[in-house]
Amino acid sequence: MALSGRKERILKAVVDSYIESCEPISSSEIREKYLPELSSATIRNELASLEDMGYLVQPHVSSGRVPTADAYRLYVDKLMPRRKLTRSEIGVVKKYFGRKLKDIDEVVKSTAKVISEITNLTSVAYMDDIRDDVITNIKIVKIMPTVALFIIVTDHSIIKDTTANVAEELDDVYFDDAGKFATSLFAGKRISEITSGKVVSDVHREYKRIFDAIIAILKSYEVSDADITVEGSSKILDQPEFNDLEKARAMLAVLDSKEKLYPVLKSGNMDLTIKIGEEVGMPDCAIVTASIDLGEAGVGNAGVIGPMRMDYSKVISVLDCIGKAIGALDKDDDN
Repeated sequence: MALSGRKERILKAVVDSYIESCEPISSSEIREKYLPELSSATIRNELASLEDMGYLVQPHVSSGRVPTADAYRLYVDKLMPRRKLTRSEIGVVKKYFGRKLKDIDEVVKSTAKVISEITNLTSVAYMDDIRDDVITNIKIVKIMPTVALFIIVTDHSIIKDTTANVAEELDDVYFDDAGKFATSLFAGKRISEITSGKVVSDVHREYKRIFDAIIAILKSYEVSDADITVEGSSKILDQPEFNDLEKARAMLAVLDSKEKLYPVLKSGNMDLTIKIGEEVGMPDCAIVTASIDLGEAGVGNAGVIGPMRMDYSKVISVLDCIGKAIGALDKDDDN
């Protein structure tokens, strides 16, 4: 059933208040803080109606109301205001992404760190499985007598910028030729084909060391479902909802069980996903995730896990700001 405009305004006031205070709100408080144009009696009647409809609950007979999961769902789908980040918060994003990041793994880890720092919530991030990525180019540059820089580019425009030891001193021409040989060998091949050994059975002896280094680098970037970055796990304990020891233990157990966390985080091809309450599989929790995109390709997901009472508007603004910063990184890499 669609809500009247008045019911929506009252419901929004309850959710806004509870996000801020984590305390039930009464009709008189709603009138005083949010809707002075309505009488307390009118607000009381509407609160009772919203409770009957399943959007509010009253913890105690004499207490005010608090939102249910259905209320939060309606709030994020229709009623939530969009807020702008402060200069300080934008500055935190620039601090992490205003420098050259070495590769996608570092982008994902930096994303988790900045989300947790700004939202003060537990953040989660993961990199998509890259085993189906196709190699497009490999360049190898000597940087020390026995150390080379390997730049491996895939069809997702993700640069694997990694150093590796090559055991003996070799000249610059060798590395240039080795890069051209590796590109001719691997270009157009999926990473999974290369790491499984299906691409070649024989490698020129002089390039065997380089071949082995490339295989080792690619294997180190293969991602399993359990490879999830979690930042700020202890911040979940700062939330009043998790003052209960059993609830806190249950939440920390989920964060530690990354195999169980991954299916909840994965959101298909959605740019933004908000899961609340039973949608998460945990009645007191919510998860907000957004895709991490470099160029046209999605390379992973990142977001927050916390109480249903989280500040959704701020979280979404943070994810949007980070998404734009990562997009700028990709443009910088093209230059």
